[in-house]
Amino acid sequence: MSTVKNTFFISHGSPTLSIDESLPARHFLKAWKEQVFTQRPNSILVISGHWETDVPTVNVVQQNDVIYDFYNFPEQMYKLKYPAPGAPELAKRVKQLLTESGFNHVNEDTKRGLDHGAWVPLMLMYPEANIPVCQLSVQTRKDGTHHYNMGKALAPLKDEGVLIIGSGSATHNLRALQFDGDSVASWASEFDNWLKDALLQGRYEDVNHYEQKAPCAKKAHPWPDHFYPLHVAMGAAGENANAELIHTSWQLGTLSYSSYKFTAAD
Repeated sequence: MSTVKNTFFISHGSPTLSIDESLPARHFLKAWKEQVFTQRPNSILVISGHWETDVPTVNVVQQNDVIYDFYNFPEQMYKLKYPAPGAPELAKRVKQLLTESGFNHVNEDTKRGLDHGAWVPLMLMYPEANIPVCQLSVQTRKDGTHHYNMGKALAPLKDEGVLIIGSGSATHNLRALQFDGDSVASWASEFDNWLKDALLQGRYEDVNHYEQKAPCAKKAHPWPDHFYPLHVAMGAAGENANAELIHTSWQLGTLSYSSYKFTAAD
């Protein structure tokens, strides 16, 4: 069984990432197996900002369907498929690890497939769709520390060959998208730069308490759903993990595609 030393946070941006060849983030993800993570994992656990529940929940299915959880986009996007097998054994293991770490209520969803926070990036990263995938939800009524602790509980999965990916967005304010011009909004770059510095300097506690520590935090994330996947990936990497910025680009002036690799300390 091959050990996985890295966890990842990927900013998945707009659903048009699935078709828009002009987006640098699309090409970054398409080069994933050659340039970012060459190891083949046994299975993949995705924590997506598009699945919010009151308590941690895993999807326990034999076969994943795709969920088209976006509206008024080009018709071709609703024909895209990603028929990855489910990972029911991994789902049960996630539930076990969380329960053993004090998360008293962990639910199983036996119907849910993959939302676009999972299948769009995976379609680019692992187009063969032949690696089992399980999803884990976020709890938007909880805080960053809750999700960091979820990640810490899941750290043993790396020794079992599981690739842990948080899929969200480094900035996510859909009401502030800029459809004219190419300049990045100052508040967005301020937050994005703060995040980069905090992660690269290992200030994970600051990131756990980003609402108090980061500039423009409420503007960058009016709701925390797309930020909490970062905390899970960060926690799963381990306390003294090293963070590396592996991609950065922008769309519509305020949507950051900054993505990070976390490497466990030796």
